[in-house]
Parts: sequence; C-alpha cells; structure tokens
Amino acid sequence: MDPLIFLCQRIPLPPQKGDKIRSFAVLRHLARTRNLHVGCFIDDPADWDHVEALRHYCTDVCCIPLDKTIGKLRSLTGLVRGKSLSEPYFHDLRLAQWVDSVLKTHHPRAAFVYSSVMAQYIPRQGPMRPERVVMDFVDVDSDKWRQYAEAQAWPMNQIYRRESKKLFAFDRDVCAWTDASVFVSPAEATLFRTMVPEHADKIHAISNGIDLGHFTPSTDFPSPFEAATHPIVFTGSMDYWPNIDAVRWFANEIFPTVATTVPSARFVIVGANPTREVLDLAKQPGITVTGRVADVRPYLSHAAVAVAPMRVARGIQNKVLEAMAMGRVVVTTSQGWEGINAKPGQDLLVEDSAADLARATLRALTDPEMAAMGAAARACMVGAYGWDDKLAAYERLLTA
Repeated sequence: MDPLIFLCQRIPLPPQKGDKIRSFAVLRHLARTRNLHVGCFIDDPADWDHVEALRHYCTDVCCIPLDKTIGKLRSLTGLVRGKSLSEPYFHDLRLAQWVDSVLKTHHPRAAFVYSSVMAQYIPRQGPMRPERVVMDFVDVDSDKWRQYAEAQAWPMNQIYRRESKKLFAFDRDVCAWTDASVFVSPAEATLFRTMVPEHADKIHAISNGIDLGHFTPSTDFPSPFEAATHPIVFTGSMDYWPNIDAVRWFANEIFPTVATTVPSARFVIVGANPTREVLDLAKQPGITVTGRVADVRPYLSHAAVAVAPMRVARGIQNKVLEAMAMGRVVVTTSQGWEGINAKPGQDLLVEDSAADLARATLRALTDPEMAAMGAAARACMVGAYGWDDKLAAYERLLTA
C-alpha cells in the first residue's frame, strides 16, 4: 500500500469531541488502503491511554506531549516574530524531525493535514514535498478569533484581534501552496472563498458525518439521572471557551425561567475538563456538572431535551448532530445551527435571545407533540449525515 503522512493537532482518539470525530473518521478510512504515518500532539494526559489503539491503524506513529502552559509561553514568540500565536504554540522540533525522516525515507505521494497550524511541518516546495497535499482547515479559525475579540474586553480583545489577522495571513498562504482546502460546511467554505477569492477553485466543503449505528435511539441505556426529573443536557469539552460561555449563559439567564415553570427540570453539563467557572455553576439549584464521562450516550438517551446555546461558534456543532441522531429534541441558536442541513421548527428549535430560548426549552419539555420532532431529527441525520459520501469526497481530493 502507498504511504501517506497524516498530521493533526491532537491525537484522533478517542473520537469523543468535535475535532477528533472528524480526524478519526478520515484516518480510519485512509488506513484501509494506505500505510499511514501519523504525527500529532497530546495535550490531555488521559489521551496517552489511546496511543496503542492508534497504532492499530498506522505503520508509524509520533505522538508529542503538549503542555498547555509551555505552549502558551512558546506562543509569545509569535509576538516578536510577527506571527500568529497559534503557529509557535503547535511547533515542536521533535515532530519536525520526525516529519523530515518520514518524507526522506518513505517519500509519501500524499499528505493529509488536519488544522492549518500543522501545515508548517510540510515543505512548500522541493523534492521532499508530497505530490498532493490536502489541507483540512475544518473551520475558518481566524474568524473565530474575531468573534472572541468582539466578546472580550481590553486587553484580551486586542490580542484576539491580532490573532485573527495573523492567523488569516498564515491560512491564506497555506491555501496558496496546498492542493486542496477543505471546510466543514458550505457556509465555512463560502466565507473563506470571499476572504481568499484568488484560490476559490481550491476550496471545498465536506461536512462532518455521524456514526449512526453508535448514536442511535434504539440502544437501551440505564438512566444516569434522578427519577422524576426532566434533564436538560449540554455536551462538550468544558475547557473550551465557547462551551463555557454557552453553559454560563444558559445557567444564569435561561434556566431560572425554565425551572420556575418546570421545577423538576435539571440542567446537566456533561463534558471533560470543566473549568472553575463551570464547576461553580453546580452551586446553583438544579444544575449538575458531571466532568468527564465514559459515554455521553446514556445522558443523551435519557435527556428530556438537548441544548446548544452557542453565542460563539464556527463550523458544525457535533453536539447537535449527536443529539439529533439520538432522537432528542434540540434547542440551539443560529450559531449552533449554522452549517447543519436541518429545518428549524421541523427538525430542531432555533432561537437567539435568552427569553426565546427559555420558551423553546419549555416547549420541548411540556409539549407532547415534540416527540415527533425527535423522530424527525433522527430521520434528518440518517438522510444526510452518514460518512460514506464524505469519505469518498476526501478520496477524490487525495487522488486527483
């Protein structure tokens, strides 16, 4: 089988969060027909337990530890060098040496790069450059930093605004020298085409899929909740600022209205690495913070409603896809819905103000007709979010 070098900013296992779900789906597919040389970082100590499982799919694996504190200190060199902070954060000499060795020894025809910061390891030109380089940006991250800047006060808004500009300059250059640029939705691809019109023909949209056999309402799980309660579930990595913002907003401005009308309602925040500000939400009546769980499916299976009150987001929210695949009624915002081929009012509920989100959540909790929306959500996922056509699209780009 032909060799392929596969670079991603985090180990693709376990596939339990947004970036890992997509990278693992692509990796597992490519491993069927290629000898994969996988280079990645590990920034969560728990992920070291999954390195051996990763080796099952690969000819060669290079996992580099990434200490977040050291990474942040290293990123400051970007201020001196006129670069984004993200580039030095994800730069490591050991990984660079491993990539050079793979390119010199195995001469892979193709490279798959997941997250633009990993493109710094692939030569732009010359005899060691793979013949075909496919860059999966996933999201327009520079625009996410712009959103951060708008949501924060000085001085962080200035830092985030600079990062948006510098990262866009870097991403534009990566798009210029790679052979294909992939984004997770038509909306993301269209946005990047408007920003980089000279390379519009290189820019493609490949949506995320969902493992419909794994996330299915037909599996019977024991309930993790108290009896006679109505759980409102949010899932996601709880050290990620957009998720932190979402649960704080829901807990402080939306849930109190819901709990007044439905006293048995409980807001359950499910996800690893909750920050102190997230943990503090559990001090409020009716709110639970689980921390890391082995499997989110029991929580979704027994949720009365799933919520994704995102105010800052880019790309596709996997938490929405997973809840819909489980047949749950989802209440989200326009930001949470963006990029998902689902009809508001039929497949999910979409509102943007705190008052409207509270009303939608109450409707999901109390209206018996909402069961039909859960069924419609599952049908929507089955109809449009299997992986086969997405993986075939990656194949076409890698073999063009």
